[in-house]
Amino acid sequence: MAEDYVIEMLHITKEFPGIKANDDITLQLRKGEVHALLGENGAGKSTLMSVLFGLYQPEQGKILKSGKEVQIRNPNDANALGIGMVHQHFKLVECFTVLDNIILGVEPNKLGFLQKAEARKKVMALSEKYGLRVDPDALVSDISVGMQQRVEILKMLYRDNEILIFDEPTAVLTPQEIDELMEIMRGFKKEGKSILFITHKLNEIMAVADRCTVLRKGKYVGVTDIANTNQEELSRMMVGRDVQLQVDKAPAHPGEVILDVQGVNVPSSTHKKSAVRDVSFQVRAGEIVCLAGIEGNGQTEFVYGLTGLEKVTKGTITFCGKDITHASIRERSKSGMSHIPEDRHKHGLVLDYSLENNMVLQRYWQPEFQSHGFIRKDKVREYSDRLIEQYDVRSGQGSVTIARSMSGGNQQKAIIAREIDRDPKLLVAVQPTRGLDVGAIEYIHRQIVAQRDAGKAVLLVSLELDEVMNLSDRILVMYEGEVVGEFDPKTTTVQELGLYMAGARKQGKGE
Repeated sequence: MAEDYVIEMLHITKEFPGIKANDDITLQLRKGEVHALLGENGAGKSTLMSVLFGLYQPEQGKILKSGKEVQIRNPNDANALGIGMVHQHFKLVECFTVLDNIILGVEPNKLGFLQKAEARKKVMALSEKYGLRVDPDALVSDISVGMQQRVEILKMLYRDNEILIFDEPTAVLTPQEIDELMEIMRGFKKEGKSILFITHKLNEIMAVADRCTVLRKGKYVGVTDIANTNQEELSRMMVGRDVQLQVDKAPAHPGEVILDVQGVNVPSSTHKKSAVRDVSFQVRAGEIVCLAGIEGNGQTEFVYGLTGLEKVTKGTITFCGKDITHASIRERSKSGMSHIPEDRHKHGLVLDYSLENNMVLQRYWQPEFQSHGFIRKDKVREYSDRLIEQYDVRSGQGSVTIARSMSGGNQQKAIIAREIDRDPKLLVAVQPTRGLDVGAIEYIHRQIVAQRDAGKAVLLVSLELDEVMNLSDRILVMYEGEVVGEFDPKTTTVQELGLYMAGARKQGKGE
């Protein structure tokens, strides 16, 4: 029966230069269901939702609401049809209060005067009803990422939206916040609201979705009932082959201390107090030590201090027995430190360079790549071609492809290839699999473990708790710029880590 569907997207095709992001995709959403949209990086999930929300116009296909064809030319049309969206990167005005953000664009007024008291009542009633506790007077710039997400959800509810789109909503949340979000979604479902949930985290789909539509390379693969499937089956639909969801690794055999950090402080760019305070730890050869924490707790600044992107104001960093606290970035790089940066566009690649030039960024001055001050282009090409093949970096034109035109996942693989191939003594890997799909993650995890087994020291910085538990030999939790606990992944739980990450617990010095 067609009238059971509250939204139908039929045969949608959306093209960008040189690529069909959506190629004849059909998605049908029932009233009162949580419908997951699953796919690899670049499978076309966000594009499809942006079409539904009126941010893009499709070249072909039509959208039906409750059986009637509708035109959605912009997000205001979508809102008028009761469609709301929480974007992957929140769309909030930082210097406004929570309340002002929620009512922005639909401010209640009488004779042109703003009626804030009414708005506040409605917002508080909604937050009570759905368990979305927020402080309406707090500035968005002062609240946590999890809180910002609640504000985005309240924005949708305030507009009385019945169809709610969540685009990768859990990427920046703690395990506890993720559980709360799942509860909130179940509450919406009971109310009869319909939810579209974009993700590539299989365990979340299993926990909360009723059905799942899978996309691969811009095409529709199929729709499946969650009750009759499992994670392995979903990942096979998504990637097109069997994927190992667990990392195979032998126990670590730590050797000598490679990195020794003592009492380090790093300044903050936004606040008066330091972003990193009195951090001390060691990383040995042949082990993976992970710095875990929620975004914004000093991990980024710590890595900047370690790699030389930021000055250290206090403490010492010793690398292979040498004090490098004030060494230049190139000195650190030359002495055997590799860095897979968090922001691949800002610190990882020169986007307008070709892939081959990006591959030799840290080595072009070495004898094998230059002769009398001139770059030996043939050697650079050979080297780049080898890495592209070895690491399965996919791009339109191989070594001469401009980095900017590649998908995020392949840009990431290129950086990892370059940094690992330098044969470092210490590999600093920051969010190495952020935003990648299960197939690419499996590959990168293997590379990192292989580095450890070859006797390298690895410092991993990650927000993905599955990754932290799977890859690390030791886990250090950072909260508000300090290390608040050290854990063994074999004996701790995700829940315990989550409590330390949220600042609810702290290990004393004597524990």
